[in-house]
Amino acid sequence: MRNILLALVLLLCITSSCKKDFLDSKPKGKLSDALLNTPDGIEALCISAYSALAGPEGSDGTFLSPTTNWIYGDVRAETAYKGGGGIGDLSEYHAFETFTGVFATNGLLDRKWFNLYSSVQRANSAIRNLNAVTEAQVPLKNIRLGEMRFLRAHYFFELSRLYNRIPYFDENVAITDYVKISNTQFTRDQILEKIASEFEAAAQLLPVTQPQPGRATKYAAIAYQAKVTLYRAYKQNDDNTLASVDQGLLNKVESLTAEVVNNGGYSLLDDFQKLSQAEFDNSKESIFAVQYSISDGTAAGRINWSNLLNAPRGPAYSGDGFFLPSQNLVNSYKTDANGLAMPDAYNTGNVMTVSDGLATNVDPRLDFTVGRPGVRWKNFTASVYGPDWSREPATYGYYSNKKALVSPESPFMVKGFPWGGSALNFTIIRYADVLLWRAEALIELGRPLEAVPLINQVRTRAKNSKYVLAWNNVSSTDYAAKYMVNTYQPGVNCVWSADYARKALRFERKLELAMEGERFFDLVRWGIAEPVLNQEYMAKEKLLRTYYQNAKFTKGKDEYFPIPQPQINFSGGLYKQNPGYL
Repeated sequence: MRNILLALVLLLCITSSCKKDFLDSKPKGKLSDALLNTPDGIEALCISAYSALAGPEGSDGTFLSPTTNWIYGDVRAETAYKGGGGIGDLSEYHAFETFTGVFATNGLLDRKWFNLYSSVQRANSAIRNLNAVTEAQVPLKNIRLGEMRFLRAHYFFELSRLYNRIPYFDENVAITDYVKISNTQFTRDQILEKIASEFEAAAQLLPVTQPQPGRATKYAAIAYQAKVTLYRAYKQNDDNTLASVDQGLLNKVESLTAEVVNNGGYSLLDDFQKLSQAEFDNSKESIFAVQYSISDGTAAGRINWSNLLNAPRGPAYSGDGFFLPSQNLVNSYKTDANGLAMPDAYNTGNVMTVSDGLATNVDPRLDFTVGRPGVRWKNFTASVYGPDWSREPATYGYYSNKKALVSPESPFMVKGFPWGGSALNFTIIRYADVLLWRAEALIELGRPLEAVPLINQVRTRAKNSKYVLAWNNVSSTDYAAKYMVNTYQPGVNCVWSADYARKALRFERKLELAMEGERFFDLVRWGIAEPVLNQEYMAKEKLLRTYYQNAKFTKGKDEYFPIPQPQINFSGGLYKQNPGYL
């Protein structure tokens, strides 16, 4: 069984995930130690650390430990189903979805742990070699150090929010000492503090802009520092439950996000649908993204192998039908008579058919995010999205993930296998996220009115986007649904109390960032995973999905995965298991 020790082997077959020239190097074979100590060798190490963003495995095996977090961040939340050919199709993921049978012996958990530590080690290897040269030898030494510290912090952040109890080390720890590092040496708070400090240090070294898209920048580091600090602000007890919210750290988030908003030069794209168009990769909204490409000299292109299984069936993609929007997510896009979200009443009836969408107000982001029967699928003109696009409708229903795919006629999509593979980047941080982090901090600091224009920027973009037309539309305003979304106007269409503002913010994140791998982690840090999943979600899903009959989120346990048993064995019992797991 693989373990963390194997991560010490430098994986320099650069199966890069990136479309831009600095990551378009082709593998040349194993590099010698002498070459690694040269400027070219150091650059190869840095490229290797970047390529791990798409998964250090580098090919179609990446879907078993996806770096896009679709299985970890959405399928474990109330926003998505696993999908595929039934509950036995990747049964490990079924266990994640229903929180049943999630054991420390799950091989895919060990695989994810191993791959993330392999990624950490790539960054550490680059940092060690950078520390051994001068700026005269490598003129970009400090910039590359900033990039590698940024990437290392990213990989450790992913480990932290997946497993909580993790061994933490930097490039100065001898390889032979790795086995001596306990996964309880540092608390969650201390780990997050170290990660935030890494991003802060990276920001001091990084330039405001980079000559090649895809490289980390100063404001990407500051934005990521804000994200980690926001997570840290929600203090947890030893049993993973919410203990308190740290006002000092929220003030830090407010300061960091202000720097990004005021000085970063970012803004929202004018149309939400452009987020799913490769033509707008690395746009003014993208702060940091994993780069993908096709027609780049490789067999299938450096595509998003993490999402290999996630294209629908039907005439456009012929995919495997994993990662499907839930009925709960679809219902979440209902709006009231004022065009506002309905966090307390959205799930009382189902929006399933075209008629349903015409009978009630819905946010237009519904049909930008979800493929619904009877509704147009992007620019596909051969047919409407229909039941034949669903692989296992009796189990998972008829919806598909529209957001993560380019339109079938796009020149940026691979034709045939890999199904739906494309050059569409996966964005780790985008500007809308920063606006909502800032709004969240202001609300929790007791300044909810200052959050209104930030949330409204996001809603205004949705309102002004080009709406989906009816299949047989007779005019340019003959839409596929009764689209209505408006801004919050305190004292006019809502009472903007602290509680209302908090609900509005949290629901806005659900709508805006749906199917982007973040929702479960939000629920955990807010301390509301148990009521949302058990009471708001699963109680109703059991009426729709028979496989949910025994699904249950266990508070104090399911916030994090178990530490993989092979890793505990490797440590000789030094690693301690997470609460609730045997």
